[in-house]
Amino acid sequence: MRKNKLAYHIGNILIIVSLIGFGVTFYPLISAYFPRSYANEQSSDGNAISIPKIKANSPIIENVDPFNKLEYDEALKQGVAHAKSTASPGQAGTVFLFAHSSALPWELTRVNAVFLRLGELKNGDIINIVQNGKKYTYEVTDKKVVWPNEVNYLLNTSKTQLILQTCTPIGTSLKRLLIFATMQHSKPDVPTHTTSGV
Repeated sequence: MRKNKLAYHIGNILIIVSLIGFGVTFYPLISAYFPRSYANEQSSDGNAISIPKIKANSPIIENVDPFNKLEYDEALKQGVAHAKSTASPGQAGTVFLFAHSSALPWELTRVNAVFLRLGELKNGDIINIVQNGKKYTYEVTDKKVVWPNEVNYLLNTSKTQLILQTCTPIGTSLKRLLIFATMQHSKPDVPTHTTSGV
């Protein structure tokens, strides 16, 4: 009788530990669907992105080389990466930001998956960026899915726009989802931003 009671309690403890482990592992996915306060989620220089429709809020890590895996992997643990040699908000040219949509389950607590729901965006949805204390509002105008080797959108940055990029389908790195947006009620600063290769 005593052995049965002991086995019963050990079984309950193992179930509780398993549920806690499951909750910790999948917290980033679960939290992406529930509102929370993001007032303090900014980079050390105060730059951040907010997408109200999908509850995505993150610091922006500036000047990350999108072709250097070691560099961008480290940056993406901290927030959304701003591609080196692309424009900043308010400048003429393309602002190119990228982040993870997912990761392996045991990495989700270490890796930022802020663009998990990026595919839900439609034309007219709003994207807010805070850069050096100034807020810029963009409106989604287009969405494309491309192969990883289709980097012309990153290399040809003469058009004044915002592009957000993540991997798709969720859980893979098979293709890239691109969201295109234009700034609302604002003209780019002069002089224009120039790119010197990426």
